[in-house]
Amino acid sequence: MHDRRAAEAATARHRARVQHLERVAAVSPRAYLARVVLLALAGYGVLVALLLLLAAAPLAVAWRVLVQGARFEPQLTIALLIAGAGAAVLVRALWVRFDVPTGRPLAPHEAPDLWAEVERLRAATAAPPLAGIVIDTQLNAAAASLPRLLGLAGHRHYLVLGLPLLHVLDRDEAAAVIAHEFGHFGEQHGRLAGWLYRVRFTWYRAVEGLTRSGVLLSMPIARFYAWYAPLFDAWSFVLARAHEFRADAIAARIVGRDAMASALLRLEHAGGRLQSTLWPRVLARARVQAHPPVQLLAPLIDGLRAGPAPDPARLLVIAERDVDPHDTHPVLARRLEALDAPAVLRARGEPAATWLGDALAGIERELDQQWRTQLGPQWQARHAAAAPDRERFRTLDASLQHSPEDAVEHARLFETLEIDRDPLPVLARAHAAHPDSAMAAFRLGLRRLQAGDGDGIVPLRHALARDAGAVGPVADALATLLRDPDLDGDTVRRITALRDEIAPRADDLRDRDAVFDGDALQPHDLDTAALARLVTALTGHARIQQAWLVRKQVAMIEQPAHYVLLLDWRGSVASEAAALRAVSDGLELPGSHTVFTGSSAAALARRVRQLGGAPVYRKGAGRAV
Repeated sequence: MHDRRAAEAATARHRARVQHLERVAAVSPRAYLARVVLLALAGYGVLVALLLLLAAAPLAVAWRVLVQGARFEPQLTIALLIAGAGAAVLVRALWVRFDVPTGRPLAPHEAPDLWAEVERLRAATAAPPLAGIVIDTQLNAAAASLPRLLGLAGHRHYLVLGLPLLHVLDRDEAAAVIAHEFGHFGEQHGRLAGWLYRVRFTWYRAVEGLTRSGVLLSMPIARFYAWYAPLFDAWSFVLARAHEFRADAIAARIVGRDAMASALLRLEHAGGRLQSTLWPRVLARARVQAHPPVQLLAPLIDGLRAGPAPDPARLLVIAERDVDPHDTHPVLARRLEALDAPAVLRARGEPAATWLGDALAGIERELDQQWRTQLGPQWQARHAAAAPDRERFRTLDASLQHSPEDAVEHARLFETLEIDRDPLPVLARAHAAHPDSAMAAFRLGLRRLQAGDGDGIVPLRHALARDAGAVGPVADALATLLRDPDLDGDTVRRITALRDEIAPRADDLRDRDAVFDGDALQPHDLDTAALARLVTALTGHARIQQAWLVRKQVAMIEQPAHYVLLLDWRGSVASEAAALRAVSDGLELPGSHTVFTGSSAAALARRVRQLGGAPVYRKGAGRAV
């Protein structure tokens, strides 16, 4: 369940377990590695044992009928069907197919400069030959090892390079990143890590398939997996993190530690800017534009390369605060410490994207088209959900006079729809027209802080004074702002001071909003427009099949509503916590909310389904149901 106390407790347990296992691995590396492999084999072993158990039923029937000559009883058909269905699910789970990474495969005759540099680095790191290079849209690079016949016939190795990464980094920095990925290949990290990933993925498919098929063994399998997955995840996590340090060291040896350190700093800065500013700005355009723009990559790349230079000290603080304990990549400070490199940016040299030469423009066009196709359904759902807002804004914008309430609504809609215009003057007028509106003060203060005006704290304090329930949204907004790597130091200090001041009140509010099995629930009260916004948010997550929504009864009528959202989540249990955080962060509900799945609270899930009735969302429906 995604609520603060549960998430913090789970994070603390995971961190403590990982720290303990890191000490174990440091004392006895071979014993640790043997334990990880044995745990992985145990996961497969249980599946194989279950497969043999399910195969025993038809074998026993065949023995009695064919060997002993017994008469075939009709009721045996049911047992054979159940065993056959369970065996089919398990066989499917054990046969995991891995496709070539998505993106734009680079032909052997294209970008000879890039192929030459990649081959030089491959030879220097003693990595195996590549099956290909793939250019994609991510601010990232990856080493992908694809097994043939479950690894029995070897592997195909691909290097995946994000076009934004090649634009952000210069040639030396990009060479360090490529050497890091080849470090995984050369150390055969990709094979072991890929095999360990397949163990997790196999278990997910087995549990999901058995549960949906109704096989009697599904419940004990699910219970075993609930115990096995966190244990195996923790043990393999330490191994994966050790691989990252080793790959960094290889890159530093081949290219230089200063280049590797500078690449880490630039990617940390670019990633923060992409998540806090650039990508939300792209998605905001869907509210007013029916289709994704023809060019998606170029504006993002320009935004990544523009603006103030990174502040290494601030990047270290952000990385430490924003650490995800489930991310196998160590935090920035630990990686620099392991490299024995200072947090210093090199002078930017020639962009690595120049390695692509004449092929660059064509690759960008193809990736834009792929991205437009991928974004299409989510984009159109967002555009459709915003139709009532666009109609209402046209009405308000045509009016020469507004009531105080209409002025606030007009400012809110202006901010979300007139995305190419500065909303600050409109928000300021709304705040002046309706000084008692916490919403107007909140949005004005937040926008001023985003613009680097530290005095935006004043309207935020005004919002807190006008509405005690604003403490939660204000605290969340401040936490998001503190992840923006381009804010100046004075603004950051003022934001931090207010966040620390209101943290106890925000914690109390979140504790009130926590949901437990015995809480009183009632049907949700969302109107059509709010439901459409919810569907839009859920459509962007491919693993969500269905969702049910109810509302928690609060003690006082003036308190804001608290919504409880149950997801039918078809993803790995091991990645569920991070996925629920991402879903929760993207929701726009008129109150606080809790997001959870049946795997974390089965009794509460049954109550929500019974009370909620029909799901508010089904994958592929394209609208509220």
